[in-house]
Amino acid sequence: MGPVELPAWLQPRYRKNAYLFIYYLIQFCGHSWIFTNMTVRFFSFGKDSVVDTFYAIGLVMRLCQSVSLLELLHIYVGIESDHLLPRLLQLTERIIILFVVITSQEEVQEKYVVCVLFIFWNLLDMVRYTYSMLSVIGISYAVLTWLSQTLWMPIYPLCVLAEAFAIYQSLPYFESFGTYSTKLPFDLSIYFPYVLKIYLMMLFIGMYFTYSHLYSERRDILRVFPIKKKKM
Repeated sequence: MGPVELPAWLQPRYRKNAYLFIYYLIQFCGHSWIFTNMTVRFFSFGKDSVVDTFYAIGLVMRLCQSVSLLELLHIYVGIESDHLLPRLLQLTERIIILFVVITSQEEVQEKYVVCVLFIFWNLLDMVRYTYSMLSVIGISYAVLTWLSQTLWMPIYPLCVLAEAFAIYQSLPYFESFGTYSTKLPFDLSIYFPYVLKIYLMMLFIGMYFTYSHLYSERRDILRVFPIKKKKM
């Protein structure tokens, strides 16, 4: 008797694609909910909704960004075919800004820059996860492929500028409250505003590296286009 062929749903490739599809779907639903919530609140309450953006959707935003750390594991074990360092830089930017800068300072949570930053992040992620989700099941649309490889070009630098501005606005509060600043043995101390200022410079260095990688990736993907397309 020849070897027994496993059912399609038991094959490793099928299980991997099913897992990725569910992961991308969950992320898409989360970011879509955030973006829709922000849009409805803005048209309902106007500028008043901007001030309490973090209080309304901050929990879901933190949940989505925390789950996105799984993408580093995906790349490390080979589930996703991507470069680890660029993705690490992108995720580190968001985690530091969201959890360290914004979440730790209530005064920063009420700034307009938080609303702007969340809009940029969710625009990018809704398109990216839609493209990734459909790609896993072998569906591709020319417009979506082009959009996923192009939208980041103007928005990603704006994200970095907004992140830098959020850090700048948070500095007085870190200086006043001494958050994360601590004394070490031997008369040494960590003054956290200095750490943020150093990170502020590194943020733009990381942006250059990430932008170069994304541009190279865009060139390679669009070069092999057209790819298999399913009629809409």
